[in-house]
This record gives sequence, structure tokens and C-alpha cells, in this order.
Amino acid sequence: MQIAHSLGLKISAVAETHIHADFLSGAAEFASAMNTTCYLSACGDSDWQYQWPANSGTDVCFLNDGDTFNIGSVKVSVMHTPGHTPEHICFVVYDKDSEAPVGIATGDFVFVGDLGRPDLLETAIGIEGAMERSAERLHQSCQRFLEMDDYLQVWPAHGAGSACGKSLGAIPQSTVGYEKRTSPPLQLVGDTASFVEFMLEGQPEPPLYFARMKRMNRDGIPILGSLPTPKRIDDPIELASLASTKTVIDTRPWREVRDGHLPNSIWSPANENFHRFAGSFVDDNEEIVFIVSEDQLDRAIRNAIRIGLDNIVAWATPEVISKVELLETMPEINADELLALGDSHVLDVRRSSEYSRGAIDGAINCAHTRLLDRLDEIDTSKQWVVNCHGGSRSAASCMALRREGFDVTNLAGGYSGWKAHKEACLPTQ
Repeated sequence: MQIAHSLGLKISAVAETHIHADFLSGAAEFASAMNTTCYLSACGDSDWQYQWPANSGTDVCFLNDGDTFNIGSVKVSVMHTPGHTPEHICFVVYDKDSEAPVGIATGDFVFVGDLGRPDLLETAIGIEGAMERSAERLHQSCQRFLEMDDYLQVWPAHGAGSACGKSLGAIPQSTVGYEKRTSPPLQLVGDTASFVEFMLEGQPEPPLYFARMKRMNRDGIPILGSLPTPKRIDDPIELASLASTKTVIDTRPWREVRDGHLPNSIWSPANENFHRFAGSFVDDNEEIVFIVSEDQLDRAIRNAIRIGLDNIVAWATPEVISKVELLETMPEINADELLALGDSHVLDVRRSSEYSRGAIDGAINCAHTRLLDRLDEIDTSKQWVVNCHGGSRSAASCMALRREGFDVTNLAGGYSGWKAHKEACLPTQ
């Protein structure tokens, strides 16, 4: 909005490629604030199509395969590409009066070096049998993609780090020709069985909040109108009292949180990992108190509302929590101390694909993104040492497990530290 204003432009429409799983769409909020038209897919199965526009009063233009619309002299053509989701569409862009397109905004269909995962309707939403059918549809969409000219630019919706695929490249854009030659799944197009197996194998466990995002993006998102304005707390006694009945999300560095935090706190830094931590351990009906520096408050709030955590009632700086008298600590041990324990109960919160490549002896596996959905598999009578690869996912998991009544200790350095220490201890030949 600021950029458009600075250029003397008016934003008249907003478009999106599909019903997202990893964040709440801003389309309805934007349309409400700016009186714009929403361009949305009309494609997809009868049980998986946009529902919210029906009673929203929003101006919506529903798009089918082959439909076109203009942005000034630029023409956009719609291409239905089911697979990641049933309703997914791409936008093929034509510059001015050219009959040849310039590029394609591929959304979560084609990434650099990867394709959008086809399993989420089953693994995140729980629609049984959906992922194989979606993978087969994705294969058909890829056949259509391979027919496009090599020179076309590819503008994907995500880069490295997204949970919407398993091996996304960090390069922000590509070309059709480059993806044809180098993308591993595209090399399997023509062999449906091998393609389906490849696309379903090794996908990261989706965070629990994905199910909520999917349903809200389909059915409707409450219009906020503005960012939440939580109350600032400067009194340590007031902070301790308020936190006793709320959910505290502590964004400080782990060492500070480990050495002193309010009871029942969740650790979730205000960075790119926020959605993987807070999104896995906090529900949208919880009242939230942030422990955050003032310069990070805006980012923390925006991170939270993007995954539906809107009920932010208060915040306090790290200086305030340092004055609270009764704080808890989180026990932590290193690899040497773990090996000295001998028999111990180890919970590995890495992805199953990581676990399968090597794990601490006797460890059981439950990815941190699904942890709260599998608590019945973890014995509450035992003391658990929790590990991930480097120590951060396990730290966040320890905080969440303690809230649920588990006796937990974090493994500093994680599996990588344990493996390096164990190898260093082996006798030389």
C-alpha cells in the first residue's frame, strides 16, 4: 500500500493461486481495507473450494482454466494446475500485445528444484486417501507444464525453508527450461507410479496449525481492521500475576529463557521459526503475553496474526522479566553427560526423514510439529531427554512438554553434537 501510494497508483485487485496451508491469506482483509476485487480459483473438488466469499460482501471474480484478465496492458491467463491442492491455479503473464507469454507465476505448483507437496489434504487436514490422488493429479499438471516453452520465466511462491515442499531451492526464480532439465520430480514425469512415490516420500511432517489455516482460508477469516495493540506491562509483579492465567510466548535467546522464564512459557523467537514453534504449540483460543524487546514487538505481532494467533493481550520487555522473583529454569545436558547417563529415555523431535538417517541409540521419534497431537505415545512417568539436530527444536519442545506435565531435559548440541562426541570417543586403529 505504501509503495503504491508513493508511485501514485491505486491497487484495484488482489489475486491468489490457492487455499493456503502455511499462513492466513490477506486477500479478504486487503479487499475490505482497499475496496478491491479478489481474483480466486473456481476450480477444485466440491468439498474443497472457496466458501468465504458467499457472505462476505466482497467483490470476487472467480476464475476457471483459460480465463483471462488485464492489469493495464498486461494480460494474465489462468492455468488450472491441481496437485498441491485441487483448486490450484497459475497465472501466465503476457506483456502488452505480445502473443507469447513472458512467464508464469506458479504459486505452490512448481518451485525451484521441487514441486508443491500433494499430501497436505490428508496429512494436515485428515482427508483419508487424498494424497495419492493428489499426487496423480500433480503428475498430470506436470505434463502440461513440460509442454510450455523453455524461455518462460518461473516465479514461485516460496523458496528454501518452506514446509510446502521438501527440497525447495533458494534461488527466487527460474525458467521452464531449467526446471525441465534439473528438477528431480520432473525427471520422473511419464512414470506415474515412480512420480507418486517420489512426491510422497520424505515430506516434512506438517505443523498442527496447517489444518486451521486450510479451513480458515477456505471458510473465512475474521477481519481485524488493524494490528492488535496489547497492553505494555512494566511491573514485574503484574507480569507474573497476568502470566499465571495466560500463555506466555518468550522470544528471548534460548540461553536467557533456559536460565529463567515464567511458568508455562512457550519459547518461540520472533523470526522465521516462529510459525514452526508457536504454530505447533499454541492454539488460536489462547490469550497471549509476549516477552519481547520493543524493537521486535511489531514483527512478533505480525508473525502471530499470520497464523491466526490474534488474541495478544499484553507484552513485556526482557528487562521486566529479569525482575520477576520466581522464575523456572529448563535443565540441559550435553552429549558427554548423556553418554554418562547410560540408560536414558530419549525423544527425538526431528523429522522422520532425519531420524531415519541416524539417531541416538534407543530414541523414539515424534516431529516437534506434530508433538501435541501424539502425547499419548510418550510415557508421563519417565524422565525424557529431548533432542533435535542442533538443539533449538528440542528446546522449544521441552518448553511445550513441560506445560503438559512432562519431566524433560534438553540435549544441547542435539544429535549432531552427540554423534560428533561419540565418534571422537571411539578408539583409534
